Amino acid sequence: MSSLNLDLIKEIDSLWESVYPHLTRQIHELYGRQDGNILEIGPFCGMIFTLQRMEIGRSFLIGTFPPGMGDFFRQEAKRLKFGDKIKIIETDSSLTGIKENKIDLAIFRGAFFFPSFFKVSLSAIYRVLRPNGIAFVGGGFGKYTPETVIQSIGKRSRDLNLQIGKIEVNEDQLRQMIKESNLKGEAEIISEGGLWVLMKK
Repeated sequence: MSSLNLDLIKEIDSLWESVYPHLTRQIHELYGRQDGNILEIGPFCGMIFTLQRMEIGRSFLIGTFPPGMGDFFRQEAKRLKFGDKIKIIETDSSLTGIKENKIDLAIFRGAFFFPSFFKVSLSAIYRVLRPNGIAFVGGGFGKYTPETVIQSIGKRSRDLNLQIGKIEVNEDQLRQMIKESNLKGEAEIISEGGLWVLMKK
């Protein structure tokens, strides 16, 4: 993946800072806890800093890819004064290097929409979840993000996403992906505020 594309991803992540508090509200509503081990996955991370700020979670890990994104999130953690509180590792969509049964809440934004540079593995996410852990996997602004915030970043976000290869995915395709993953736990599609899969172990 070219450095140009990485720069586009970094711009998306920075652009979405205004969305994170509102999306976090929806995720926290589903999670229902203040403790636990939290993992954010992939290239489109940043919500974990909001969770840390809101004191949701006990330990914090970013498992990022493609190669080169790790340094960006280390710089972000340092800029936001979370450098020593959030662990950042470079991994892949199989979550190599992340132990199984360790994560209480996993978040993966942009999961299903960029097959040109990664293929989401629901079974890998399920593997790292603890019993009773949940994962929020998919994309969208979430149901609580105000229209003013969406309008302020919507066009630029859409343009950037298309430049890095975003595709459209519908609920039927998502159901097929879930079926092919042979998950043992629960998987529910949430279409309010985007298109998400809520997984429970």
